[in-house]
Amino acid sequence: MDRASRTFLSNLTIVFLLTAALLAPAAAQQAYYPGKWGDWEKRSPEQAGFDAQKLQRAIAFAEESFNARGGYSAAREPYPETIGPTKAPSGMNGLIVRNGYIVAEWGNTRAVDMTFSVTKTYLSTVAGLAFEQGLIRSLDDRVGDYVQDGHFDTEHNAPITWFQLLNQTSGWEGTLWGKPDWADRYRGSRRPSETPGQHWRYNDVRVNILALSLLQVWRRPLPQVLKEHIMDRIDASPTWRWHGYRNSWVLVDGVKMQSVSGGGHWGGGMFVSTRDHARFGLLFLRQGRWKDRQLISQDWIRRASTPTAQRPVYGFMNWFLNGDGGMYSNAPDSSVFFLGAGTNMIWLDPDHDMLVVVRWIQRPKINEFAKLVLDAIE
Repeated sequence: MDRASRTFLSNLTIVFLLTAALLAPAAAQQAYYPGKWGDWEKRSPEQAGFDAQKLQRAIAFAEESFNARGGYSAAREPYPETIGPTKAPSGMNGLIVRNGYIVAEWGNTRAVDMTFSVTKTYLSTVAGLAFEQGLIRSLDDRVGDYVQDGHFDTEHNAPITWFQLLNQTSGWEGTLWGKPDWADRYRGSRRPSETPGQHWRYNDVRVNILALSLLQVWRRPLPQVLKEHIMDRIDASPTWRWHGYRNSWVLVDGVKMQSVSGGGHWGGGMFVSTRDHARFGLLFLRQGRWKDRQLISQDWIRRASTPTAQRPVYGFMNWFLNGDGGMYSNAPDSSVFFLGAGTNMIWLDPDHDMLVVVRWIQRPKINEFAKLVLDAIE
């Protein structure tokens, strides 16, 4: 058995442990949930089971690890033209939540910032809602059977399934919003055609084709779907925005709608505060349940957190899985990370009923930061 196969099987074992931790119904029923917008109770580090001095050292380390170059840039890539809105970072900030309560907070956590690829987790959640409502009958269905816009009518693209788009193995070929798939992440080098389902590729053009396909399925702008089914129900603030590109407008049933982007590549994506990120993360730490309502199913969480065979540290889209410390060796194996450039990070730690959101930290410093936070737990 090769290393990739062993890693996949190891991560598959971890996903069952993660699912068990995430799907504990009794804990969800007893859990604290914050109120509307800024109504979020706090607990002292000591009340939440932390050594206050050690926790402050972790926060100081994060602040010292501010990524001053964490903002938007596509200048080094082919087709670098920015076609969506951008925003400079508001500065290092973060939250630590345990048992649902805010334990630590630094910087301006209400500032709305770009979140880059964490947008992909919001996008995959909208896909999950479509699946649960029967708009997508099976993830193994061909996308072209649902979408009649020409993007799946070639011999190469026709076999692509929803599952392959979600786990980034689609091999989709084409140009969308003026950006060819081959230009993304390849610095302009064309590559051989790849059979759908065979190779994992981190490719924002293909993520954006998923967003466009979901728009065709929902027949509504995806920000409206997210707002109605998730953000309003978790009492998020009204400050977040989900942007597309200036040229990503399409007609749906005769109505002009913008297809949003799945990240900040070329601009756009989710612009959201750290506090709203934390609410979104808490939803998944609470197995998709918010108070007395199941907003996203336990089955979808299991699917999203199942390792991709070709790249076991990934589940769907931006679900980074930490089996065998595959992402960060200092974090528990059951940890899940939603990560975006900058670095933007939502860290779910079901072992300790803990959620950490950090904005604009240097990515190489995340593992040490995780160690400092965990060392502070008594």
